[in-house]
Amino acid sequence: MKKLDARFIKGIVGPDPVLEDGTPQIAFIGRSNVGKSSVINSLTGQKGLARTSQFPGRTREINVFRIEDRVYLMDLPGYGYAKYSQEMRRRLLRLIDWYLIRSPIRPRRIVFIIDGEIGPTADDLEVLEALETTGTPIVILANKMDKVKPSRTPVRLGEIAAAVGAHPIIPYSAETGLGRKELAAELFG
Repeated sequence: MKKLDARFIKGIVGPDPVLEDGTPQIAFIGRSNVGKSSVINSLTGQKGLARTSQFPGRTREINVFRIEDRVYLMDLPGYGYAKYSQEMRRRLLRLIDWYLIRSPIRPRRIVFIIDGEIGPTADDLEVLEALETTGTPIVILANKMDKVKPSRTPVRLGEIAAAVGAHPIIPYSAETGLGRKELAAELFG
C-alpha cells in the first residue's frame, strides 16, 4: 500500500472553524497507550506524522490530520490514564465527551482502538456504550495483535467480538502492518 498524503493541521480543545469546513472526520479513540498515534502513522505510512511516546497520556488535545485532501483523522486524547491529576482527567474526558457525544459535529466514523493482547477493558466497554448512543458507525481496531500468539488469535478475536457486539473488528498491528489495507478500505474505500 502506498504512503498517503497526510499532514498535521492543528490541535484543538473546543469549537474550531476546522470542524465546520465540510471535510468529513474520522475519530480515533482508545485508552491511553493503546497506540492511537502509532496506528495513524502506520495507516498513512508516515512514521513521524502523529507524535508517539512510550509514556501514556501524551495527547492532550484533539489532533487534526488532513488525509489526501479529502478527510480529517481526529486523534483524540486517551482515557484511563491514572497518573494525570484529577483536574486533567476531567478536562480530557470533557473534551472527548464534547466532541463525540455533545457536539453538533459528527464524525463520519469512529475507530475505537483496543489492545488486542489484553482485550476490551471495563473502561473500554463503558466508553463504547456511550459512543453507541450517537449512532455513528464504529469500527473496532484490535491493535497490538502481533503480541498475540498465532494459535491464540482466533480465540482472542472471538472474545473481543463477544464483548463488543456487532461492530466490525479489524485485527491490527502498527508494528507489522497487519490490517493496514483492511482499515484503509474501511475508511477510504
